[in-house]
Amino acid sequence: MVNLDLTVLDGEFAVCRLPRSSSLPLPAGDVGPFWSVTVTGDEVSVVCRPEQAPGGAVVESGWGALKVEGPLEFELVGILANLSGVLAEAKVSVFAVSTYDTDYLLTQDLDGAIEALSVAGHRIAR
Repeated sequence: MVNLDLTVLDGEFAVCRLPRSSSLPLPAGDVGPFWSVTVTGDEVSVVCRPEQAPGGAVVESGWGALKVEGPLEFELVGILANLSGVLAEAKVSVFAVSTYDTDYLLTQDLDGAIEALSVAGHRIAR
């Protein structure tokens, strides 16, 4: 696996859950470096700044975020497996979000994630 370039996103993030019956939340104002909504048959998940958490959501705050610098080609295999494997070895839990261009890793142990990924040879920019 190739070593990757990752960037630490500024600030804190929240991972939120709304019932599937909720209306689709839209960001209010500046979304900052990352804002995501995922809708499934079971739930609506939102990743945003804590102050932008939708009303009525279950909110888990205190997340830091790493962006895998992309865009990543769809033919690449094992990007998330490699990164999450390194973090699992270091006992760092992760919440992953993928977009068309790249992947984002959120964790409540950002320092531990940075250390583990750096030791594994990945380059981390702040």
